[in-house]
Amino acid sequence: MNVKKAVIPAAGLGTRFLPATKAMAKEMLPIVDKPTIQFIVEEALKSGIEDILIVTGKAKRPIEDHFDSNVELEMNLKEKGKTELLQLVEETTEVNLHFIRQSHPKGLGHAVLQAKAFVGNEPFVVMLGDDIMEDKVPLTKQLINDYDNTHASTIAVMRVPHEDTSKYGIINPETEVQKGLYNVKNFVEKPKPEEAPSDLAIIGRYLLTPEIFNILENQKPGAGGEIQLTDAIDTLNKTQRVFAREFKGKRFDVGDKFGFMKTSIEYGLQHPEVKDNLREYLIQLGTELQQETKGKK
Repeated sequence: MNVKKAVIPAAGLGTRFLPATKAMAKEMLPIVDKPTIQFIVEEALKSGIEDILIVTGKAKRPIEDHFDSNVELEMNLKEKGKTELLQLVEETTEVNLHFIRQSHPKGLGHAVLQAKAFVGNEPFVVMLGDDIMEDKVPLTKQLINDYDNTHASTIAVMRVPHEDTSKYGIINPETEVQKGLYNVKNFVEKPKPEEAPSDLAIIGRYLLTPEIFNILENQKPGAGGEIQLTDAIDTLNKTQRVFAREFKGKRFDVGDKFGFMKTSIEYGLQHPEVKDNLREYLIQLGTELQQETKGKK
């Protein structure tokens, strides 16, 4: 069965970005001029996904508005001959999107469970908005390619510094069945570094079989008192194979302020409208900081 559906959980409160997210969805914060959630949707479409469900919560209506048609704006751009801007606006309305509200945020596993009726009896991908992935072949497409060969759930992982393992779900790899594809003994949610079975961390892309829903329905709260998707995947792994695909591309973590700022700068250095001025500014800023440092010595 082909993988054609994606689920994007977007119901979090975005507390790391307060006060900006008090009345604005975190997923709508822009990287230069594009909301972070649009990067995720674009990755899904490039990977062959046809239907996308976004799981939202309170104060998330701007996400729906962003991907909806704005007739007044489109007419204004058309009348003024601003065809390039019109094309940018229309690109966000030509997506087959669905929305469902997660009334009570009880964890990532609970958010994914809201997609049960949407997914039905099909394999599907879960794409988290805190990670923007860059590679020649989109990471979601890599997972779909693996599924075409194995017909099994596959989780994206990436090596992280050992001291950071307590921030992630970590896999305990068994064997490397293909280059970069691992059989997994078990999955551990946010282990202490001294207890982490490896440095391979789950990074926000999951291809799952529909059996995960039966597990999530009976899943007890785990770390943080929430329904953890990692725990459900570990349970799934006991009845059917779950693989891990090691991602070798570039990951942009936009889940905290510093990661968001780094991502904005790196994308700004690629943006045709601002890259030259930004590069000059960074060089100038670097020179000023060096001089300031020398002055303090």
